[in-house]
Amino acid sequence: MNVVCLVGRLTADPELRQTPNGTNVCSFSVAVNRAFSNANGERQADFINCVAWNKTAEFISRYFTKGMRIASAPRLHI
Repeated sequence: MNVVCLVGRLTADPELRQTPNGTNVCSFSVAVNRAFSNANGERQADFINCVAWNKTAEFISRYFTKGMRIASAPRLHI
């Protein structure tokens, strides 16, 4: 079983839209710092694209904006 926990900052305001049948969909990207530094001592980040559905999508679009910290335990689709 894969378990993922992302903690990072939103790179832009979440985008809320609806499918043709009225289901809420929210797209957003999270910048997650890596746990280690590179050879120059600089921290790097990974940028993870996320999608939330239904009530979660509505909640994120209403209460989160660019730069805010967000934690998520999503399902990972590779």
